Amino acid sequence: MTDIKKLLDIMRALRDPRTGCPWDLEQDFRSIYPYTIEEAYEVADAINREDWPGLQDELGDLLLQVVFHAQMASERGLFDFDKVVDSITDKMTRRHPHVFGDELVESAAAQSEAWAVHKQAERKSAGEGGLLAGIARALPALMRADKISKRAASVGFDWPDVESVRAKVYEELAELDEARKNGDRAGVFEELGDLLTATATLARHLGVDPEDALRAGNDKFVRRFQGMEKILAEAGEDWSDLTLDEMEQRWQQVKRGE
Repeated sequence: MTDIKKLLDIMRALRDPRTGCPWDLEQDFRSIYPYTIEEAYEVADAINREDWPGLQDELGDLLLQVVFHAQMASERGLFDFDKVVDSITDKMTRRHPHVFGDELVESAAAQSEAWAVHKQAERKSAGEGGLLAGIARALPALMRADKISKRAASVGFDWPDVESVRAKVYEELAELDEARKNGDRAGVFEELGDLLTATATLARHLGVDPEDALRAGNDKFVRRFQGMEKILAEAGEDWSDLTLDEMEQRWQQVKRGE
């Protein structure tokens, strides 16, 4: 197994105040966390594309981000990479007493329930309190909405069935229309947020991950739009040559060809 010490040494060298890399020395937690998020998404993208060599590279890039943050924390006397490893090792051992202890779990579903109980106990122990504490605000909004909805539902605060959620979606849509008709920009903002939240809840009741569904919808739009571009190129046309109705005709042409 390759010693991770080599990577840790590289990062220390990059951050050396005298001989390090000027760009790396300028960075702090806030300046690089967008890269951390980007690398996590690139890992997800490689998995979705089943690009396994790419996944290896992207996991390395993500690991580099972990090492980068740990090095900066070490420089501030907060913690170091070893503490990060100790923390996750302790957490995984603690949350798997059926593997590393005497607790018995009969199924994956039972393990999921036990995991949730352990996590909630840890949140309370850490003083986080509240069932919804610890859901990161930096998560993609749809993903966060799904997590909030699931956690609230875990104590019974939920719509009883799909039809009830559908009715709520239509209710929020009507309230959005009312705000729009009244020229209430703040109201439009608020009601659109409520509509998206209700839609995320509907997705959960339908057994669909809303983030995955929206990603698939985006991919479909991109695929069809690129199909339109191909049609235009083959016909020697430009977007500026077409009316909106003609664009719609090209769109429908692509759809029929799928």
